[in-house]
Amino acid sequence: MTLLDDPHHVHRARGATGVLAAFNAAGVLESADVHVARRLARLGPEDDESVLLAVALAVRAVRHGSVCLELATVQELTVVDQADGTVAAPGTDDLAWPAVDGWLAALRRSALVADGLDGPADRPLRLVGGSLYLDRYWRQEQVIAAAIDGAALRPPPAVDAARLVLARDRLFDTEAPDRQRLAAVVAAHRWVSVLAGGPGTGKTTTVARLVALLQDQAEVPLRVALAAPTASAAARLQESVAREAEALEPGDAAHLAGLGASTLHRLLGWRPGARTRFRHDRDNPLPFDLVVVDEASMVALTMMSRLVEALRPSTRLVLVGDPDQLASVDAGAVLGDLVQRPEPPDAVAPAGLAALVADDLAGLEEEERVAAVGSGVVRLSRVHRHSGAILELATAIRLGDVDAALAAFAGGRGEVELLDPASPEAAEGLRADVVGANRDLLGAARRGDATVALEALGRHRLLCAHRDGPWGVSHWTTQVEQWLAEALPGYARDGYWYVGRPLIVTSNDYQLRLYNGDTGVVVAHEGRVVSAFRRDGSHVLVPTSRLSDVRTVHASSVHSSQGGQFTRVSLVLPTPDSPLLTRELFYTAVTRAREHVRVIGTPEAVATAVERPIVRASGLRTRRG
Repeated sequence: MTLLDDPHHVHRARGATGVLAAFNAAGVLESADVHVARRLARLGPEDDESVLLAVALAVRAVRHGSVCLELATVQELTVVDQADGTVAAPGTDDLAWPAVDGWLAALRRSALVADGLDGPADRPLRLVGGSLYLDRYWRQEQVIAAAIDGAALRPPPAVDAARLVLARDRLFDTEAPDRQRLAAVVAAHRWVSVLAGGPGTGKTTTVARLVALLQDQAEVPLRVALAAPTASAAARLQESVAREAEALEPGDAAHLAGLGASTLHRLLGWRPGARTRFRHDRDNPLPFDLVVVDEASMVALTMMSRLVEALRPSTRLVLVGDPDQLASVDAGAVLGDLVQRPEPPDAVAPAGLAALVADDLAGLEEEERVAAVGSGVVRLSRVHRHSGAILELATAIRLGDVDAALAAFAGGRGEVELLDPASPEAAEGLRADVVGANRDLLGAARRGDATVALEALGRHRLLCAHRDGPWGVSHWTTQVEQWLAEALPGYARDGYWYVGRPLIVTSNDYQLRLYNGDTGVVVAHEGRVVSAFRRDGSHVLVPTSRLSDVRTVHASSVHSSQGGQFTRVSLVLPTPDSPLLTRELFYTAVTRAREHVRVIGTPEAVATAVERPIVRASGLRTRRG
């Protein structure tokens, strides 16, 4: 097993000249970035090359997940893959990076750019301080900021403190102060709150009891919506809430009876022919008193802006997720930004909250106490699912502690293992896991047992940082298919839609209610083959003829695994010079596993991943204007 880094293929932009052509040839800009800049140049009109470069880089920034372009740091932070597998910083090359002061002055003069918060509304770009936005993303960011800050400026929800204490002590029966009950009490006092924490910290358990507590406060039953970015995450949320309801007293359990969960797309109401707008918006708000969004770290800027503008002022919003995970594939890291965003200076403090949670705050750091009482952010820290080496490794990664991460592997007791890519053990162990999981999946699929087949799909997942090249998803999918053909008689011999084929959806299909990242299996059903996908705590069968954007999921990117949980996880790490090797990617991959993590990579790759956090430019975590 010899692994090489992905080569970088430069797509030349036809007709590009000057600075744009040079940055395109160097691999900094893709042809699409250049085309957008040239098209806007004709609309301006604009002929200043530094302005057009900034436009193209702003488009590139969004492609890489940032909401805006920070001009002061773009030269330092921009890296590109080279054809020889190394990574170069363009700032060390001969590219003509403009001086920042002159660059900003040129942008302020440009007819393409609105300068400042109060600049003209008809410009395609907006410059705020030293940050350049594509205007639509600036407006979406403003929608979210206005909703979050506006909620803090309104009088808080009314609370019956005596009744709240009784419900708290009944629903969160613990002798020691507990952050779960702190989160519930904080949510009762605020229009917007954040329940943060890593996998296994009891976030969805808290959601169930939090909803029961809020229902206990209400004079009439609250209309509650549970939602998540993907169907699989929604199904897990619904199952968790239903399971937790079984442990509650009858009166509290009744508050959760029949409570389902849906995708955000379904919640907002997809409209045929509309790609970004939904049936529910500011003119037709959602008819709920409480909206809880799980896996909120996966929610991109655009979707979050659509959600908050569809909320009535009297609707509570509870965002649940892990801000240390990878953010959405699309632009924005909204949950991470909101966790750090300070409250408005004139925010209305919830009366009596500090006194009510004094015991729960006693053991917290000052920063955590301020976040809970001042911003409504509570981070759960007590891990109930993971233990031992997986928890140690995940904690070390989150804290950026290389020595502790390597020590977790050294003393992993079989739960975590670090294997050299060239070692026979790496290939042998991986092969055994994928063959074992797919043998069970294939047997269930041939019997037509969709439930068991979907469960088998979650036994093991092979994750990659890259999509292409020897480190990537494509290469490993081919390798796994070869192993399965050798080990399982008749495997994949029935054509494209063979029974037992594991699937992942690669784009949103609103009509089928299948969304990017959803996974399924091709199963036998009444003499034909169909695809099975999880939905609403069960599964739905979809004719394969109706599927369009799906692919085989013998291996997947770490990004597409978000929101998923697997019994065992194998992670292929690229070499240390890969720009995709980051702390968030490593943490996300490791925390997908319940029982075992196999990392195929070198100690140097592990150290690089632990030490390198992702930087996404955004204005949400600071206060502007």
